Amino acid sequence: MNEGSSVTHLLGVLRAELARYPEGGKLPSSRALMEEHRVSPVTVSRAIAALVAEGLVVSRPGAGVFRAGARAGQRAQGDVSWQEVALSAGPFTHSAADASGVLATLAVPPAGSIDLVGGYLHPSLQPERALAGALARAGRRPGTWDRPPAEGLAELRAWFARDIAGPDSALGDADVLITAGGQSALTTALRSLVAPGAPVLVESPTYPGTLAVARAAGLRPVPVPVDADGVRTDLLADAFRVTGARAFVCQPLFHNPTGVSLSAERRHEVLRIARAAGAFVVEDDFARRLAHADAPALPRALAADDPDGVVVHVRSLTKATSPSLRVGALTARGPAMDRLRAGQVVDSFFVPRPLQETALELVGSPAWNRHLRALAGALRDRRAAMAEALHRELPALPVRVPHGGYHLWVRLPDGTDEAALAAAALHAGVAVTPGRPYFPAEPSAPHLRLSYISAVSAEQLREGVHRLRQAYDRAAPACRRMDAGGEGSTR
Repeated sequence: MNEGSSVTHLLGVLRAELARYPEGGKLPSSRALMEEHRVSPVTVSRAIAALVAEGLVVSRPGAGVFRAGARAGQRAQGDVSWQEVALSAGPFTHSAADASGVLATLAVPPAGSIDLVGGYLHPSLQPERALAGALARAGRRPGTWDRPPAEGLAELRAWFARDIAGPDSALGDADVLITAGGQSALTTALRSLVAPGAPVLVESPTYPGTLAVARAAGLRPVPVPVDADGVRTDLLADAFRVTGARAFVCQPLFHNPTGVSLSAERRHEVLRIARAAGAFVVEDDFARRLAHADAPALPRALAADDPDGVVVHVRSLTKATSPSLRVGALTARGPAMDRLRAGQVVDSFFVPRPLQETALELVGSPAWNRHLRALAGALRDRRAAMAEALHRELPALPVRVPHGGYHLWVRLPDGTDEAALAAAALHAGVAVTPGRPYFPAEPSAPHLRLSYISAVSAEQLREGVHRLRQAYDRAAPACRRMDAGGEGSTR
């Protein structure tokens, strides 16, 4: 049983047993709870903290934990129906954010289900010891709790500049803005560089968070199709010409969700086309630190080959470390940086200094490179386990196997109801993501995205694919006919 499920189990037991104690009655000690329920001190501590937060117990340091007094009855519910009119009237309805695609990847699957949805590392893949050490060292730094510069700590900005463009690049710390992770960076970039109501070009399919940010800012996402070599540059040029767009958001490396990387020829074309259109390229480099151990040498970031300030680069430490280390960077040259800095200051002032100091300690320690090497090997092994399981269980479904990122993009037979298949899979005990939210417009075909970083192990990934096959058999009889070599088989 993992730590999270142990806490949930102990919480249920303690809630049920609270009725045995009078108000003010003392609960067993932490040591007694550990021995009785065979759990760790961390599990007991987290369960007690949850009960305190719920107001069910009171913790008195040095004395123990006691059942809280009876809570006052719930306040009468007011009438909030007036908000339907207030939120739907006037010219601001365009700013209502549709976070459904993002929330789907943040949702916690039901207990007992295998998670093939999540976008963050399973705790066993996170550098927890290195993070704890970095946090402790950061806490001892003088000034850690002081206000940081609005653009971020100079040392951290300099590190990101070297990490993004290399030691010999002209990109310097003045060209870097520290952000609260990649999603915050995308928000700042699009809100600062594109006027409300204007078009913004995006890859199709693309990360749902990009679509959510654009629509919440009142922008109109315009899809540009992706193929095996990345974005179709012939269609990109057409899209700039037809729409007059002034920004294009792309993921050139291990694209989410397809896993493809932009070819060398198209890398140059993207920059040429955008420069000719007088437009920005927002480069979301989310997967740079998620390359697998068997990946070939990675291409440089587009920002590293851009002296003219066309590229606004997004990079984050979050994906390769922990969902709670929300530290990222935006790079830009010229007046665009002033826009980005102003946008972030208005929205959030600055990224908390303790997080920045912790990030500095982490990336400056020997543990950082050790973690990246271990992560690269683990991602390779997990990808291989899932790909092999798919080939064995669902051999007729074409799957592109990338050498980076954390997911596989599975093409389903035409006519498959991907939402119904995902629902059937959840009923079978495995959570998967339908492909529809990744498309800015009507999808070209049905897909599933399968993540391999949030499950417990490679063995659990194999079991998850097996459960998906069972759901596929029950929910898609037409697909079974195609498996047997019918017209729809495309492998």
